Amino acid sequence: MAFSVHVPGSSANLGPGFDCLGLALDLWLRVDVTPRTDGEVRDAGSPDLLGGSNLVIEAMRNAAERRGFALTGCDVTVSSAIPVARGLGSSAAAIVAGMRAASVLAGHDLCDATLIQLAGDVEGHADNVSASVLGGATVSLHGASGYLAESLASALPWAPVVFIPDRPALTYEARGLLPGRVPMSDAAANVGHAALLAYALHTGRGDLLREAMTDRLHQPYRARIFPHLEPCIAAALAAGAAGAALSGAGPTILTLTRPDAAEAVAAAMTEAAAHVGVTGGARTVAVAWRGCYVSEV
Repeated sequence: MAFSVHVPGSSANLGPGFDCLGLALDLWLRVDVTPRTDGEVRDAGSPDLLGGSNLVIEAMRNAAERRGFALTGCDVTVSSAIPVARGLGSSAAAIVAGMRAASVLAGHDLCDATLIQLAGDVEGHADNVSASVLGGATVSLHGASGYLAESLASALPWAPVVFIPDRPALTYEARGLLPGRVPMSDAAANVGHAALLAYALHTGRGDLLREAMTDRLHQPYRARIFPHLEPCIAAALAAGAAGAALSGAGPTILTLTRPDAAEAVAAAMTEAAAHVGVTGGARTVAVAWRGCYVSEV
């Protein structure tokens, strides 16, 4: 049976929720799987993920090996609307899609919790993964017995407006800027802001977002390579955004904005970025309330 796996992209951290908070976005990766009789798993067409390898097929093999089931032959075709290397969860979506595809191909059902565990192990954290699997706004952490992930909201009153720079940035480079130790005051501040942000997302309290999305753990360090980060956030807030932050490891800027202010926020971010020599495009992207799913072809 031929089938397709659909996985939404995501924004992680949302400011202070480093490696914990995620939001699924209506930017989708699709994997079409067609069984083959010769046992070969073949890339039948995939976009460049800027990593030199097919993350979907790598994830299929990883899941099969770790879960102990045979990976039968198939053609794998990948198409994606998720901008690569922009902090919008393209790699997490590819990993989730590959693992789900492998389980369907082998006739082994993977529940959401197991999928998050497997994909989180590969990613090293489950913020993007949990959003792509569950949809909506999520919180995740690595506990004593593995990853825990839960949904935070069933609806949000704001529109995600994103500024996506033309130039990509690789996650390992952005992570390399982070210090091994941070001041206790910064750690304590982020605990409070992350808790407040989770509450604001759960209750729809837009009046809390400006403060709640403030970060002191990663954004100040990443601003060294993203000159548009602070100007875009300031411009977005001045134009009416309820809150704004770096999306994942960047370089995309994510805002949560009232729908009636979305156009002004998009224009303000584009102008602010241009002032520091960063080109790109801004647009409204809906929240993906449905996570990863499978359809028959």
